[in-house]
Amino acid sequence: MIKKKKEKRMVSSGRVYITATFNNTLITVTDNEGRPLMSGSCGMFGFAGTRKSTPYAASVVVSTTLKKAMDENGLRDISVFIKGIGPGREASLKAIRALTLDVEKILDVTPTPHNGVRPPKQRRG
Repeated sequence: MIKKKKEKRMVSSGRVYITATFNNTLITVTDNEGRPLMSGSCGMFGFAGTRKSTPYAASVVVSTTLKKAMDENGLRDISVFIKGIGPGREASLKAIRALTLDVEKILDVTPTPHNGVRPPKQRRG
């Protein structure tokens, strides 16, 4: 089986999706059509266990992944879509501001329930 070498796409503007859960922080860098360029998580950068859920781990993941995208794919302008309420949420935004990227917009796409689940039946007794 011959593996074809994946060619690097040069993209000047793209999207950054950050998912900040209570246990981990995930980042996906895509082009404007949504095709992924690269992704990263706290576990990929050597953080394990409870250290994955720290703001420091989130800032390391975001800055390293975006620097790699800037070097390999020529990324300059980004739109940030952040989801979740984990501890890496604010730290990842600080890490983005520290880079030389031009941020067009920051959107919060955290899903919120409009009505919730149906309540349980009344207790009899």
